[in-house]
Amino acid sequence: MFTPSRRHALLPATLLAAAVVLAGCGSKVSSSGTSAASAPAASIDTAGDTVKVGLLNSLSGTMAISEVTVKNSLLLAVDEINASGGVLGKKLTPVSEDGASDWPTFAEKAGKLISVDKVAAVFGGWTSASRKQMLPVFEKNKALLFYPVQYEGLEASPYIFYSGATTNQQIIPGLDYLKSQGKKTLYLVGSDYVFPRTANKEIKAYAAANGMTIVGEDYKPLGNTEFSAIVDKVKAAKPDAVFNTLNGDSNVAFWKQYKSVGLTADTTPVISVSIAEEEAKAIGPQYLAGQLTAWNYYMTTPGAANEKFVKAYQAKYGADKPTSDPMEAAYVSMYLWKAMVEKAGSFDVEKVKAAAEGITFDAPEGTVTVDGTNHHISKTARIGKIGTDGTITEVWNSGQPIKPDPFLKTYPWAASLS
Repeated sequence: MFTPSRRHALLPATLLAAAVVLAGCGSKVSSSGTSAASAPAASIDTAGDTVKVGLLNSLSGTMAISEVTVKNSLLLAVDEINASGGVLGKKLTPVSEDGASDWPTFAEKAGKLISVDKVAAVFGGWTSASRKQMLPVFEKNKALLFYPVQYEGLEASPYIFYSGATTNQQIIPGLDYLKSQGKKTLYLVGSDYVFPRTANKEIKAYAAANGMTIVGEDYKPLGNTEFSAIVDKVKAAKPDAVFNTLNGDSNVAFWKQYKSVGLTADTTPVISVSIAEEEAKAIGPQYLAGQLTAWNYYMTTPGAANEKFVKAYQAKYGADKPTSDPMEAAYVSMYLWKAMVEKAGSFDVEKVKAAAEGITFDAPEGTVTVDGTNHHISKTARIGKIGTDGTITEVWNSGQPIKPDPFLKTYPWAASLS
């Protein structure tokens, strides 16, 4: 049973009203048998031998560098599920929308998928800004969102399942690793929106409790390409390491300018939480070789499930195409939803939610388990090093899946954060 731990940040009133109006239209019969006008839950079209699922990703704009391949991995999962007979005997029909790297657009498109397309669930979003814009739309309409990307934690919604890492499964293991390597001074660089800002509050609280010092903190808007002043400040501060929470194609400019002033993995290592194999390829491995990442999956993660995933993805999209953590988490989310629906014996949202607790899946990253109390999943933390060819090789892992703790209740130093 879902037990939320805090209230959620809501949309500005005008945007929320618009989203609710959009998501409230439509007249198909809901899965509970009542009309959409009076139904307490989303109206799902289960007529016929198909059921729709929504894919909501940025296919244009600054975040397309990361999100297009997430859509691709979702389509791969849909193909595989359909080839094996579908879900409850129904084939899946994907309905794709472009969030366009614009957060209000995500809310608008979410409403359209819920009310017009009558999808059984929506899969997508990347930035926390997009997720927080969508959250009240899904909660108002009692519809399901599966969100596939690591994030800052401090959130749990009864209508969102989080298949990416929360803070104690990525950021804290990254900090623990830096501490184990003797890094005592950190410089924080991030994009200027909710994820980096909140993550860095958590990092500063961790640092204060663990004998580390923050020697600098800078932000740039998403899509920004001017980092010369920041890299000069990093060089002057001489931190033991940089913690990077930049997102999107800003990373391309940052890394080129970072190297141009003589900063390297040997002189000033960087640990990143939003650069995976796809971004490494786009940025250029020559700028990233030797730098660190914190994730829960790499293309090189051993195991039969990952070998199958990589082989299938490359067979569909090209032998030179990499896989990455957000892609894998999205792929896994489709299978977790399938397992929930089949356990429930229904596409009804409330029945699917009730069936979530304890659902497991042999994922490419390793076995994952759904926590029904907070809608996150257990995940193994992994620290990787980027190679000269752009591949990421694991240098440390947590040894076993870490239970999600989105509100950091088990960390005394985090008591003031939530």
